Amino acid sequence: MKIGVSTFVTDQGIGPAPLGRALDERGFDSLFIAEHTHIPASRRTPYPGGGELPEIYYRTLDPFIVLTTIAAVTERLLLGTGIALVPQRDPIIMAKEVASLDLVSGGRVIVGIGAGWNREEMENHGTDPATRGRLVDERLQAMRELWTQEKAEFHGEFVNFDPVYLWPKPVQSPYPPIYVGGGEAAFKRIAALGDAWLANASSPEQLAPLIERLRKVAGRDVPVTVYALTPTPEAVEGYGRLGVERVLFYLPTMPESETLGQLDTMAQVAARFR
Repeated sequence: MKIGVSTFVTDQGIGPAPLGRALDERGFDSLFIAEHTHIPASRRTPYPGGGELPEIYYRTLDPFIVLTTIAAVTERLLLGTGIALVPQRDPIIMAKEVASLDLVSGGRVIVGIGAGWNREEMENHGTDPATRGRLVDERLQAMRELWTQEKAEFHGEFVNFDPVYLWPKPVQSPYPPIYVGGGEAAFKRIAALGDAWLANASSPEQLAPLIERLRKVAGRDVPVTVYALTPTPEAVEGYGRLGVERVLFYLPTMPESETLGQLDTMAQVAARFR
């Protein structure tokens, strides 16, 4: 099983370059980083985790700047957005960012995407939360056109542009893998537009029937990556029995010295499954 790390990279924790080097040196497969452009102070949308929203949510660095920095100091670590909030991103700009990162990293990008949960955050980007699902689908379709066509155009309900040229094209063909985050509501999106499911770390017993439902919706076996996992051998073994492709150990946001110690502990667990 592949083992990577998911985390929030902020202005208060370890910096991108030392984090990337530490992960590469310890043999982790990948890094997936969270995104929030901002958090509205109104806090009308409840935090899905319950209770008060952790400060890391509004202190995140831009994911593409973080991953580009890490790409420059690593050689094999896969670079994932986990997740990029597509309802809040211009598809032409995001297509350019993904393709540029794939080029400079030598084809190491994984595009983890989702529809988001914070309604006020979306509204501040001009997105109606009620239509964000259809918006995500269109923006993904438009980006695929931009990545694969020499002269791309798209005409939809939300995205509309006449023929354009956009380079660079991604190194990976036809484009970097798209990992779709979310629960059952995202299964049709995964079936139509995704290459894998980026699943929240519910228990293996809870995840098993969902994997079977996804298989039926998609009509194929869909690779699964489980993120935000507590790094224990028992958890890895449980997901391994389900045939999960990858687990992502959750790394709390901490200063560099504490982070390195935590990664040493995680690496000891990961080494048991290589």
